[in-house]
Amino acid sequence: MKTFFDLKQEVRATGRCHGCGGCVTICTAVNYGALQMGDDHIPRYKSVDKCIDCGLCYLICPEVGELDDQVKRNVDWSAPMGRILQVSVARAADEDIRERGTDGGVVTAMLLHLFDSGKIDGAIVSRQTEEGRVPWLATSREDIIEAAGSHFDAMQGTVALGEHYSTYSPSARALGSLMRQGLKRIAFVGTPCQIKSVRKMQALKIVPSDAIKFYFGLFCTSNFDLDDDKLHTMEELAGCTMSEVTKMNIKKDFILRTKDGQRKHIPLAELDFARRDACRYCDDFSAEYADISFGGLGADRGWTTVIIRSPLARAAYADAREKCLEIQSIDDHPGLDARILSTIMESSTAKKQQQVVAAE
Repeated sequence: MKTFFDLKQEVRATGRCHGCGGCVTICTAVNYGALQMGDDHIPRYKSVDKCIDCGLCYLICPEVGELDDQVKRNVDWSAPMGRILQVSVARAADEDIRERGTDGGVVTAMLLHLFDSGKIDGAIVSRQTEEGRVPWLATSREDIIEAAGSHFDAMQGTVALGEHYSTYSPSARALGSLMRQGLKRIAFVGTPCQIKSVRKMQALKIVPSDAIKFYFGLFCTSNFDLDDDKLHTMEELAGCTMSEVTKMNIKKDFILRTKDGQRKHIPLAELDFARRDACRYCDDFSAEYADISFGGLGADRGWTTVIIRSPLARAAYADAREKCLEIQSIDDHPGLDARILSTIMESSTAKKQQQVVAAE
């Protein structure tokens, strides 16, 4: 049985650790308390003496192959990029939600609908702070709305002064809050690596994964870590200061929206210097293990591409589209779904090929 010691050697030491916090969460869930997250957001021993070498932390790491086959069976995964029941383009019917959200605000609209209809008691999301995106257990409408989008307006300019900033939010760490509050019906919103980690917990039937009722996955090309030098370089590439930026998005380009309404585009290839090391080893672009995946790629500005992957998500989406979503009609855009799938497939294939190169 491999343990956290092996995880350190195989994942952390090789730069493949995403810092998702899954290993620390699972150790806390079974009341061992042997692990903790360091100030660098990397897991480490809190107390070696408390570690019983159970190997659970190793099993649920998204960067090792353990349980992969079981997870794929559980979600009916199929090549080349997971199960796909339906492709749609939508946006929130509420204009305020659209403005606050990323792309069309569909994730926020659906979370609010599920919460208002009593299908969930809360959602694990991320929200903006001065340090970047951080995980958060939202348990009210106000919480969900506050977490919407990728805004910089709460940062008060501190990033421009050289603070370290990350676009990555280790959402699995919010499972600790879920355990303390004892909630039983939660939607989990995360990147592909985070979805995979929690799906592994689900495969092992370990709390708190039993409380996750909906898995909302986000398209993810890469995430970025930006210290002061990297921020200055990004400012030069964008032609603006970060204090001018109110919102960001990642599609085929890194897109920054400024206070005066301009959109600054930086090709992702030019930001390779800031890419998180662990992202070089990830081969999942479209959140293939989610119930439903969301992203801006393939959709017009202000709209969200939606990939429905499970019957549960299909039912939730059908209910939401009648009450809180506007749907771009496929009838009015012949061949739209095929074009969207082709675009997503292109990015998915590129990320899988990138992962192969990184592994070599």
